Amino acid sequence: MKRTKVLSNLYLALIMLFLYAPMLVMVVFSFNSASSTGVFQGFSTKWYGELMNDSVTLQALSNTLVLAVVSSLIAMVLGTLAAVGIHSMRKKWVKTSAMTVTNIPMVNPEIVTGVSMMLLFVFVGKLVGASDVLGFPTLLIAHVTFSLPYVILSVLPKLRQTDRNLSEAAQDLGCPPLTAFFKVILPNITSGIVTGLIMAFTLSLDDFIISYFVSGPKFQTLPIVIFSMTKKKVKPDMYALSTLMFLAVLLLLVLMNVLQARAEKKEKQALRAKTEKGIER
Repeated sequence: MKRTKVLSNLYLALIMLFLYAPMLVMVVFSFNSASSTGVFQGFSTKWYGELMNDSVTLQALSNTLVLAVVSSLIAMVLGTLAAVGIHSMRKKWVKTSAMTVTNIPMVNPEIVTGVSMMLLFVFVGKLVGASDVLGFPTLLIAHVTFSLPYVILSVLPKLRQTDRNLSEAAQDLGCPPLTAFFKVILPNITSGIVTGLIMAFTLSLDDFIISYFVSGPKFQTLPIVIFSMTKKKVKPDMYALSTLMFLAVLLLLVLMNVLQARAEKKEKQALRAKTEKGIER
């Protein structure tokens, strides 16, 4: 038993090492006084200063954040509506077909999705007579498309956990269907919506392959700009930027887990209070 526990702990430690060792090296060398990636020659924050003066990188970062925020918000709204629609379907074959279509962007190779979307946008651009069709709109459509399934799959389990009779009871008491949704259903699926929003945001922030095919020269995201640097040499200020983004995402995940833990605690307390009241009666 002890030997099995030791082996399992060793396996977990190796997994964590392989996952986080590259990030740790990146963080350390973002404070390197020299541009070397093999020798740490002294502690310095000059690369963070260089980052603040790099207008091209900052513009690409701004484009990436704007795209991620807008696409994740649109995906959140559309994904929530789609999840509610799929959940309300009565016929099993219709629901199965809808879920199959939903899962296609997840299982489809990204390069296939990117090339097909690029061809579609160029084709539509020729139909409407637009010569420079690739840009922010095409990136936005592409990011919303591949983010939607993750939002739907985050909201659906929460809808299944919600009692169908709650909405019907609210409507029997005179509440309109739309108001019943916002006052009864929405509070119960909020955690799933937030999870889907964060997943859509991080996916958009990280995407390169699809963005590479559907982006234009006037609007480029940070992954595309960094990829163009690899043809020569990645500047050390990219280590500083990556470190800041890693810490920001880490903080966001910790905050999400804390809020989710608090929500689950409140649900347990409410359930316990209802149980105690039922016993007293």
